[in-house]
Amino acid sequence: MDTHVHLNYPDFAADLPQVAERWRQTGIRRLVHSCVTPAEFPQLQAIADQYPEVFLSVGLHPLEAGQWQPDLAEKIAHLAASDERVVAIGETGLDFYKSNPADIERQKESFWAQIAIAQAQDLALIVHCREAAAATYAILKEAMATGGPVRAVMHCWSGSPEETRLFVELGCFISFSGIVTFKNAETVRRSALEVPLSQLLVETDCPFLAPTPFRGKRNEPAYVQRVAQTLAELLGIPPEKLAEETSQNAARLFQLPLL
Repeated sequence: MDTHVHLNYPDFAADLPQVAERWRQTGIRRLVHSCVTPAEFPQLQAIADQYPEVFLSVGLHPLEAGQWQPDLAEKIAHLAASDERVVAIGETGLDFYKSNPADIERQKESFWAQIAIAQAQDLALIVHCREAAAATYAILKEAMATGGPVRAVMHCWSGSPEETRLFVELGCFISFSGIVTFKNAETVRRSALEVPLSQLLVETDCPFLAPTPFRGKRNEPAYVQRVAQTLAELLGIPPEKLAEETSQNAARLFQLPLL
């Protein structure tokens, strides 16, 4: 299962049917389509109409926090409740790497609001965290203490082993992308060793971050197999075992029946 894709991007406009054929041939039976802004949600629905193995999220990315207004929370909550294919809120979270400093407080406000929606509707939470582990951890920990459990996944994880342990102890799932295959990603590989198999996920984040040997090219769901192979080698388990375990984990996170 590929737990994080962006198939609505122009990169896939010309050949999405062929891309879908390749993911099906690879054995990918489910995908979760992440959402950057609520405005793109109709595009996501149209893709899921065409490919029934695609499930949806809805939310506002932290780098889009400049457009955050309190009424967006109501819109996200309404869209999430309006389509039974929605299995997650997000992607949300904090990004202190690229963000405008003036938007930091809006990022936090948006994050808090989307956590509350996930809690209220019993949906998974897709968390984007870049150069913001301490602040993200603090918000998630407080939200869980005051508002109840959150089934959260740290998507496209690239944090340190120390940061990884914090989120693992909080009960978060940790999802690795093609970054784990890069030669210079030794820290990410050490972080993967900190994640119990029961909390591990794989994703592509396509069209970004194509794994080795496709680095620099458009990423696509079929390439999630490369991520899984690298993690299996790292953990010293058969690729089939890793595929089975991560698929079960994804089914628990997103509350999907096992196929």
